[in-house]
Amino acid sequence: MASILIRKPLNMIMDEAGQEGEHTLKRALGVVNLVTLGIGAIIGAGIFVLTGSAAAQYAGPAIIVSFMLAGLGCVFAGLCYAEFSSLIPIAGSAYTYGYATLGELVAWIIGWDLILEYAFGAATVASGWSANVILLLQYLHIPFPPQLMGTPGAVLVQYQGFWTPVVSIPAGVAVAALPHATAMFNIVAFLAIVLVTTILVIGIQESATLTTIFVFVKVATVLVFIGIAANYVLGHADVATANWHPFVPPNTGEFGKFGWSGVGRGAAVIFFAYIGFDAVSTAAQEAKNPQKDMPMGILGSLVVCTILYIAVSGLLTGVVNYKLLNVAAPVARGMQETGVLWGQYLVLGGTIVGLSTVMLVMLLGQSRVFYSMSRDGLLPEWAGRVHPKFRTPYISSITVGIFVAVFASLIPIGILGELVSIGTLLAFVIVCAGVWMLRRSRPDLPRPFRTPMVPFVPIMGIVVSLYLMLSLPGDTWLRLIIWLIIGLVIYFGYGRKHSRVAHLAGRPKQKV
Repeated sequence: MASILIRKPLNMIMDEAGQEGEHTLKRALGVVNLVTLGIGAIIGAGIFVLTGSAAAQYAGPAIIVSFMLAGLGCVFAGLCYAEFSSLIPIAGSAYTYGYATLGELVAWIIGWDLILEYAFGAATVASGWSANVILLLQYLHIPFPPQLMGTPGAVLVQYQGFWTPVVSIPAGVAVAALPHATAMFNIVAFLAIVLVTTILVIGIQESATLTTIFVFVKVATVLVFIGIAANYVLGHADVATANWHPFVPPNTGEFGKFGWSGVGRGAAVIFFAYIGFDAVSTAAQEAKNPQKDMPMGILGSLVVCTILYIAVSGLLTGVVNYKLLNVAAPVARGMQETGVLWGQYLVLGGTIVGLSTVMLVMLLGQSRVFYSMSRDGLLPEWAGRVHPKFRTPYISSITVGIFVAVFASLIPIGILGELVSIGTLLAFVIVCAGVWMLRRSRPDLPRPFRTPMVPFVPIMGIVVSLYLMLSLPGDTWLRLIIWLIIGLVIYFGYGRKHSRVAHLAGRPKQKV
């Protein structure tokens, strides 16, 4: 039992962080790259896709409060991530932090959880990206077979000249009289993941540069929507007031369906939107000055994006009644309501660019977790191989890309999003607990960034994250448990036997 709780010594971690050469990751990222990397992951499916469905199904106009609640949980967790990322500047994020503080078994659980988080996160975004690309093609009157527009079994109808999911058709429309089609495969989502994987294999600097360019385009798109939507709301105050009433729709009698439980459910679902700063921490080993730049990258991206989220969600529910927002491209739907034609095309184009960066950052994070676990012996050696020319973990990137492409093309976006949220929240719980425990066990360690008000901040991060986890549906918990059981089988069948830390220790247990 003691051997599975062995912790990875910090001196070993720091030695790995200082290694250089063709078989190590390239330190190429500055503070601007890290901030844009975070914004690139945070501003994506959460704001461009899931905002509408969460408002329509759970929170109504109070989706604003859901974003505030989710943002609050992220502030606590973000401060803990900032301390760890400056103290332990190595790839692996919460997996590495858990290994150093809570032991190998916990590290394996969180690493396996991060695989779920990033893989299904990228698949979720690819699904949203696909919906926006297909909508743009239909705007441009470019024919596209509806059978290749969605996951297997998804029913689409042709409404007002556009193929759209039957669930998004307004009440009162005679759906049975409309042309129907059943989707078989989401080809656009599949190809999107293939393209992003190719970019990641080529190199981290190229990936980061592309992300930086795309982030500026994406933020500009969000600001344009805020400007046009604010102008519409000011000019149609009566419409906005009606759309915002009731601000918290009454509960339907089912937990999580509107009312304050719906606000909590909405926060838990859109928590997926805040995965970005977690992804920043996975790139610590590729940062030029991680002790200084990592906290700025994590907290800077979090603050910017939370402000933008609250503004967009408030204006969106003011422009369009929340009941009509259960569509794949809600921000584009809001722009359509304003009547600004050029804005519709701009938002669609910006959304497509924006979601591209999220896929890139999530797949980057996923392959780096694989890399770290392989270097520790918990996964096979091939997962940690670095390309001698590109200096990227190319085999793990390609392997992950194949599986994510299949997930994106076959699994509905709602299920994917909930799985990502619960995985993210579990990672936050472990990171917050790790900071608290390491402060108690090693208060002497030099910390370039110190989480304030310990243990209050870590405890609040744990409490808020657990509350949001409990707000998610029971079947999401079941899928998480099944995923973790599969992971434990792999750990006890392979990882425990090949653990590099346990082998080097030569004894069952070791202090940090």
